Amino acid sequence: MDQIDRGEIELEGKDGFIQQIIKAGLERGLKAELTEHLGYGKNAYAGRAVTNSRNGSYPKTVTTNAGDVDLVIPRDRAGTFVPQLVPKGSRRTGGLADMIVSLYAGGMTVRDIEHHLASTIGTELSRETISKITDEVLDEVLAWQNRPLDAIYPIMYLDAIVVKVRDGHHVKNKAAHVAVGVDMDGIKHVLGIWIAATEGARFWAGVCAELANRGVKDVLIVCCDGLTGFPEAISATWPHATVQTCVVHLIRASTRFVSYSDRKQVAACLRTIYTAPNQEAARQAFDDFAVGQWGVKYPAAVKTWENAWERFTPFLAFPPALRKVIYTTNSIESLNYQLRKVTKNRGHFPNDQAATKLLWLAICNIEDKRARERSKTRTSTRASTAGGLVEGAGTMGWNQALQHLMLAYPERLEPHLR
Repeated sequence: MDQIDRGEIELEGKDGFIQQIIKAGLERGLKAELTEHLGYGKNAYAGRAVTNSRNGSYPKTVTTNAGDVDLVIPRDRAGTFVPQLVPKGSRRTGGLADMIVSLYAGGMTVRDIEHHLASTIGTELSRETISKITDEVLDEVLAWQNRPLDAIYPIMYLDAIVVKVRDGHHVKNKAAHVAVGVDMDGIKHVLGIWIAATEGARFWAGVCAELANRGVKDVLIVCCDGLTGFPEAISATWPHATVQTCVVHLIRASTRFVSYSDRKQVAACLRTIYTAPNQEAARQAFDDFAVGQWGVKYPAAVKTWENAWERFTPFLAFPPALRKVIYTTNSIESLNYQLRKVTKNRGHFPNDQAATKLLWLAICNIEDKRARERSKTRTSTRASTAGGLVEGAGTMGWNQALQHLMLAYPERLEPHLR
């Protein structure tokens, strides 16, 4: 440390103090591995009775978080020594690979990561190498996508975001379908990611069938947007599920036809509909809106509510504590917002697999952050989910909402209480 203070040794950079510490630690570990492999220490008398012996060393450059480090790798005469600390064929340490995956998950492109490594730690890796490092998580993605799920999720949110994917010589918009399930403890879990050319009820029916094949036997309430055919697609798998149209989506769809200067007044009138104490009061508020000033001026908004009325009314049968949980898909909208921040830097993906890989890594980061924030306030009693993904965010007011669900669906929830 005195030498560092006097400027005789650089702390960072090529052949700096940090690199020398890494070099010394790795080389000492390699020598210990060879000693264990041979069964005797260097220059030990016991080595005279052993046919195999040390046979010098060979140089190898390894890329680390601190830059490139030149190592001296020991070897044995019989050629049977296989290093574990720095495996044969490996040109980088695990820490660097973790760094690259983390940067990729944060939204940096392969080109950005290449420049970042070269400018910060002086490591030059090709774009092909960086792509191979990120591709190493594909097996984990596959395991996560096929992992077994809980038998029941009281509430499930279904939504999709648009990603740009190259298809031949053209870049097309594709729909990345995302399903989020709330378990019996009120913890939200991303159940899977599916990419298709467009968002449609037929594809969602296939998604629901896949979730059922992975173990989901029952869902009490499914919150989704007003896509045509959505309720039928869900009922094909879970016939007893209540399909609830997202109220926020419904408001957005109806105010699409309203001029900007009138939106606040129209939204205030619509509020009396979805905050009504029951279905009869909501119908009366809707009829008043339809014949009132704004309903007459914007008949398209009235028609939007009229068409979605049957899918909107299930929400009115529940008390306020449960309404807060199911009246909107904001839980998944929040996730989608963060996913869009990650994907916007990409421009487009070369294929569906690359899009799924980045979305999965981003979800890991998002849920890991949420789990850490939650652990600051309480200790979680549940283990991380299968496939390496940690728990997601908790649901506000879940205990009270679960009580109302128990009153509404006692025979379906009691078998799953722990």
